Amino acid sequence: MQNLGPRETLASYFGLGADYIHKMVDHAKCYVEGMVHTNGLENFWALTKRCIKGTYVSVAPFHLFRYLDEETFRFNKRNGTDYTRFLEAMIGTVRRRVQYAELTGADCEPQLQ
Repeated sequence: MQNLGPRETLASYFGLGADYIHKMVDHAKCYVEGMVHTNGLENFWALTKRCIKGTYVSVAPFHLFRYLDEETFRFNKRNGTDYTRFLEAMIGTVRRRVQYAELTGADCEPQLQ
């Protein structure tokens, strides 16, 4: 594993070491070093884009975080069965409630553009 210099590293990565395990690969030299690669992330986004384009067809920007939460749950539980994912999703709904106004954004002030 190499340490890239400050000029070769995106500024937003600085300071991640305190909260995350963060390693980098210089793609000019190789794409994988041991267990350090971007394949998992690229797989997640490929599945997410396929789901949005194929299943949902169109996603309102206001609800995008909900679609991403759903795909994140599905991706993180991909080694389970449909049955175990269903049970975990149902358990996660206990004592939770989303009111219609919150779901539709009626309780939000309109954004001026």
